[in-house]
Amino acid sequence: MNIAVAIPWRPQPGREEAHDISVAHWLRTLPAAAVLDVDTDDEPFNPAACRNAGVRRAERSGADIVIIADADTLAEEAPLRNAVEGAAGSDLVHLPYTEYRSVDAEGSAQHRAGVALSECSALTVQSACSGVYVTTPATWWAHGGQDERFRGWGFEDAAWEIAHTALLGAPPVRHEGRVYALPHPPGVKEGLQYVANAALCYRYQQAAADPEAMRALVEEREAARSSSRL
Repeated sequence: MNIAVAIPWRPQPGREEAHDISVAHWLRTLPAAAVLDVDTDDEPFNPAACRNAGVRRAERSGADIVIIADADTLAEEAPLRNAVEGAAGSDLVHLPYTEYRSVDAEGSAQHRAGVALSECSALTVQSACSGVYVTTPATWWAHGGQDERFRGWGFEDAAWEIAHTALLGAPPVRHEGRVYALPHPPGVKEGLQYVANAALCYRYQQAAADPEAMRALVEEREAARSSSRL
């Protein structure tokens, strides 16, 4: 099985350490996998577009499984391997966690001192649905991937989970375990773009129980993506 790890990444002050720790984690956990930093030309930085681009790059390289991993997020090995095995024979995206832990500054210092991440100070984020995704390329595209109209930070993951559930008939499959998001300066979650992201996510919420309306949203975003690339 060929595995690729796609990491949305644009160098930013204060984020380099988390990125380097994450890359080392993936190289250590999956030494045979290709680890790909992925960026697009979008301004501001567009995580949704990077995730889609990462799947395309991995697919072109012959990957059977793509792990889409945020540049600050680490997964426990056992649930990750369970997710990889599950995704290989599934029409759904798999998430290698049931608990998303956001490591705080104290926890980061503890980790640098050699404390296991499971013992480090962290905040559990309820209902998290991002950080690390495990999928086949076919499954990712079967529900349209992520909507690249979500620019900057915020709401693209929530909209993605709604679309996945509506179009594939079930939510992403979760595997018992944890992921750990390392601390870094937060992204901007305010202003006109953030408001636009919230409004777009609301449209996904409104279409959650209507697969036809959801398909129309996906077709609309694909048309928008195509026109933006002209």
